[in-house]
Order: sequence, then C-alpha cells, then structure tokens
Amino acid sequence: MAEQSVWPRELRVSKDRRLLTVKFNTGEKHELTAEMLRVLSPSAEVQGHSPDQRITVGGKKNVEIMQMKPVGNYAVRIVFDDLHDTGIYSWSYLLELGREKGERWAAHLRELEEKGLTR
Repeated sequence: MAEQSVWPRELRVSKDRRLLTVKFNTGEKHELTAEMLRVLSPSAEVQGHSPDQRITVGGKKNVEIMQMKPVGNYAVRIVFDDLHDTGIYSWSYLLELGREKGERWAAHLRELEEKGLTR
C-alpha cells in the first residue's frame, strides 16, 4: 500500500492518557504507549537534523498525552504533559511504530542502559 494511502480510521486515547490506539484503513490496529511516542518523537528536538544528533530521552515512564491536534490530512501533533509538542506524527510513521514497536522499544531500553538513564 502506498504511503500516502495509509490513514487512521480511529485515533483513541485511553482514559488514563497513557495509550494511543490507532486503527488504520489497512485493517491493522496498533496500541502505542505515550512513553514510546514521546521518546521516539519524530521532532528535530529528539531526532536531531542527522542520525548522529539523535538524543536518547529518558525519564518519561509516566508521561501522558494531553492533546492531539490534526496537521492537514497527513498527521497529528501530539502534546504531552511534559509540554513536548513539536513532534508531527504522520500516519505512515504511526503505522511504522506500530509494526516495529517491539524492536524499537528493545533498542530504546538498550540505549537507556548503555547511557545510564532510566525510564
């Protein structure tokens, strides 16, 4: 399926504000924790402007989603309770996170450990 033809049929934040459930037009459904969305934010603040500038974000175990704002027809801006709000999550990025969450989360936990950081 072409990247531009992927879109969510539903975006639902849990009552405790710590889980985002995304149902896609592909039939896939993914549950993404607020912590994972925050530490893997696509923002330049987290990702940098090149791979060697990417930072490892720790201390977000209890972060919550405060608000979600649509960005055109292709993405959503997520505002977290730590006031991080610069990440624009495209539909394709959310799908990628859902499909790869196990590997990405394991890599994040390894990075935290290597750098002496905590969740």
